[in-house]
Amino acid sequence: MKYILLLFIIFPVVEIYIFLLSSHTIGVFSTIFLIILTSVLGVYFAKNQGMKTMRKAGDLFRRGYPPGKELLDGVCIFLGGFFLIIPGFLSDVIGLFLLFPPTRLLIKPVLIKGLFKWFNGRRYIYFRKN
Repeated sequence: MKYILLLFIIFPVVEIYIFLLSSHTIGVFSTIFLIILTSVLGVYFAKNQGMKTMRKAGDLFRRGYPPGKELLDGVCIFLGGFFLIIPGFLSDVIGLFLLFPPTRLLIKPVLIKGLFKWFNGRRYIYFRKN
């Protein structure tokens, strides 16, 4: 919990520093344009990837298979779109890593490991195939 609080303090400071550096390097209007462009593209790509993932999950569900990987993809896409909508270049990089399938393949094992660690020792409901 204390790491999350620290993250909420450090992340905006880094974003502001990158904004100032970018506006000094490429100009204020170019920086603002890039922020708006990445937000619009983030919404577009998140919607596009999200719809593909929903179709895959629905297809697997109709065939009787649990859509576990697709649900994790959906979470990654949602978080990626969220990070792309937030104004900032660091958040855009995080959002792109979560949004695109090749980089998502690198991130998913880390998320799965974190989820198993988080659920370890806790009570939860799970479904298994008979």
